[in-house]
Amino acid sequence: MRLLITLLISSFTIAEASAEAYFPGNTWEARTAQELNLNEEQLDKLFELTFSDQATMGAVLIKDGYIVKEQYADGFDQNSYGTSWSTAKSFYAALIGISLDRGEINSLDDPVSKYVKEYDTSEKKDITIRQILNMTSGLEFPSHEHEKMFFEDDHMEYALKVDVESEPGAKFEYNNVNSMLMAEILRNATGKTAKTLIDERIFSKIGLDDYIAWEDSAGNTLTYCCLDMSARDYSRFGLLFSRDGNWNGEKIISKDYVDESLKLYWGSTPSMGWIHSDTRGYSLQWWVSKYDDQAKIYNTSGKFGQFVFIDKERDIIFTRITKYYPTSGEVQNFGPLRFLKFLGSVDAAVGVARFFNNIGLIKFSGGNVQTPVTLEEGESKEFYEQYIEIVDTLATLEADET
Repeated sequence: MRLLITLLISSFTIAEASAEAYFPGNTWEARTAQELNLNEEQLDKLFELTFSDQATMGAVLIKDGYIVKEQYADGFDQNSYGTSWSTAKSFYAALIGISLDRGEINSLDDPVSKYVKEYDTSEKKDITIRQILNMTSGLEFPSHEHEKMFFEDDHMEYALKVDVESEPGAKFEYNNVNSMLMAEILRNATGKTAKTLIDERIFSKIGLDDYIAWEDSAGNTLTYCCLDMSARDYSRFGLLFSRDGNWNGEKIISKDYVDESLKLYWGSTPSMGWIHSDTRGYSLQWWVSKYDDQAKIYNTSGKFGQFVFIDKERDIIFTRITKYYPTSGEVQNFGPLRFLKFLGSVDAAVGVARFFNNIGLIKFSGGNVQTPVTLEEGESKEFYEQYIEIVDTLATLEADET
């Protein structure tokens, strides 16, 4: 009886809160900075910093669910797709939380081997789901962070062959194989692919129906990298987390899992060639951009500069994506570029692919290669260099905080 009363009170609280909060439907309402008590000078500074990087395709600032400001580079608009790269990690990790909520996964501290038979070996049997989510699995960690997996026909086959290098739980290593394993855990726990799950359990619930979720040619959902959608739609997911997993009165993800996802596991992370890396913390497939008395700001992060920032306390979402020209399809097929996987490095593979596109030997957009690809004009520099200033500006957007 006490449990029933608690559940009823909890449901009433969620419904009452959602009745007061705005959630976008098919259209997205806008408000001015002044209406939402935001400092227009700081807001303008945030967008000036963002668009000082010529790679920026689009950016949108959401406050209390409303669009306050959005801007797009010439030739792009609010419907233009960006590609997520590793921003997708945060999206797919939410499915782990939903499976926990549904009892399909018992605990984050379950061994991966409970759901992935290939992990029932002496070396891997003690690696937990939590450890793959917070990047402490101890799996082999080459300099390319397993980005070479991207050029394989079967990404899961590649991921399952990676051996253990160090003691699980001992240290943070940003390893793409960890995130790819989410696809296999979810498939075996639910009987469905992560692509199906993310549509059924998240996107269809929050009004996100215009997107591409990439698979490899073996039918594996690419849970470590690859979603294409607009800046506004990336922001819907940010708003879902800012609102503790609630969407207009419906609990999509439990608040407990949202809180766990944004808990500070690592206060700083090793440099990975990005100027700002050692200033950031990490949680469960989320980065922690700022964690102090002034603000707690979290972000998804994708190669070449894809970000969804959330400041839950102020209910602010800021999304930035870089220039992108979608190829056709949603199943990865390198076609004439299959040889790329045999090159010695990821940088070499990217350079060769871009060169062939530039001279017209192959054509990404509308051509015979189907895969997410970022060309030179979409590769960030200034945004990374100004990352700390951008985050600090985001933390001082409210009029009484500047």
